[in-house]
Amino acid sequence: MSRNIYWCAAVAALLGNPLNVFAADDNGLQDIRDQIQQLQQSVAAQAQAVTQQPIRSSAGPSSENSFNPAVSMILSGTYGQLKQDPVVPATGFAMNANNTGYTRGFSLKESELSIAANIDPQFRGVGTFSLDPAGGISVENGFVQTSALGNGLNLKFGRFFSGLGYLNEQHSHVWDFVDQPLVYRALWDNQYADDGLQLKWLAPTDMFVEVGGEIGRGLGFPGTDQNKNGAGAGVLFAHIGDDIGIEQSWRAGASLHQTRRVDAVSVAVPDLAGTVSGVSNSFTGDSQTAGLDFVWKYSHNGNIRERYLKVQGEYFRRKESGMLTYNLDTSVAPPPGTNIAGNYANTQSGWYLQSVYQFMPTWRTGLRYDRLDPGTASVGASIAANVISDYSFNPSRLTWMADYNPSEFTRIRLQLAHDNSRQGLADNQLFVQYIMSLGAHGAHQY
Repeated sequence: MSRNIYWCAAVAALLGNPLNVFAADDNGLQDIRDQIQQLQQSVAAQAQAVTQQPIRSSAGPSSENSFNPAVSMILSGTYGQLKQDPVVPATGFAMNANNTGYTRGFSLKESELSIAANIDPQFRGVGTFSLDPAGGISVENGFVQTSALGNGLNLKFGRFFSGLGYLNEQHSHVWDFVDQPLVYRALWDNQYADDGLQLKWLAPTDMFVEVGGEIGRGLGFPGTDQNKNGAGAGVLFAHIGDDIGIEQSWRAGASLHQTRRVDAVSVAVPDLAGTVSGVSNSFTGDSQTAGLDFVWKYSHNGNIRERYLKVQGEYFRRKESGMLTYNLDTSVAPPPGTNIAGNYANTQSGWYLQSVYQFMPTWRTGLRYDRLDPGTASVGASIAANVISDYSFNPSRLTWMADYNPSEFTRIRLQLAHDNSRQGLADNQLFVQYIMSLGAHGAHQY
């Protein structure tokens, strides 16, 4: 084969300038011989380099597997300017988490380290670790999922974000706003995760149809981590969706969450359904939450990289019933340290509606409105004096954002919000945020 290469090269050299060849003297012929020899040496060197390359099996490592996992790091930070103390909870939701995650001034937010790889033809593993800027590391997600069950089935086990709702499965760096909607903050402590099992089934239809269920430890809020056998929480969900031509697509879903809260404590908060300062309390009872979600997307000529419009919304309704216990740590009667228990039941809800418009390839803007309903509590006579059962106030917030995305790895965002989630404590908020992605990061869900 190499001999043919040399002859072809010689013929090409001759054909390249035939008149000069026929008219060449001995010196001209010697120059041609020298050029052919140099070409032979170059081809031989290239052939030797090729033979020294390792042979790779088609079944061996590719872009991502157990020997070559996808590793990424998300770096983020904010500057926040707030008038009110961000730790004060939304009115009527003191028994819930209300974790705003806000910090005044400059702050490094949690960094996210993610490792993902195919373990073998049967399983895939994902580990996501949250690096706290104050120190410490926690496992945000750590799960294994099947890749060869067939029949549209997929099993996931470990720690993972639940499939309930729409936003819940999304990591914070892909949120369209700096923070989660009020309903996620109040009812899910921003995001619901648990240790357990999840089984999904994707129907073999042209329309997207997915149903799934989860059983878990009950670790994630509003559940309580208990030292017990069996499951402490369960989730059911269903999603459907489809395309409308090449420019539009939509997805809708419904979900149900069931768990039990044990000694859910709120201490010295003046507005746990109307408690007074110095009162600590705990709630034990059942918690059931139902939700609906919807998202619609439009992109001109189906080109989402140029311009697109996204509209989405979610609604959650939670019913809790059980026993509420007060420990009066004040000087008023009854004596300090006396526990007073009584029946407590309440139905609380919340929703949000938002829209994001990408008007240029690197620029987006968005608007969101969210609202909570603390409900009207049914309270036993023994604790009625300590409880305001009806606040007649609905926490709400209006948020605008604009962000710049020079690449898929960089996002810089400005956000303004008028927060009226705490009665008598209206707040105008400003945030500047950066999100930077390093390394290979997997694609996000619809």
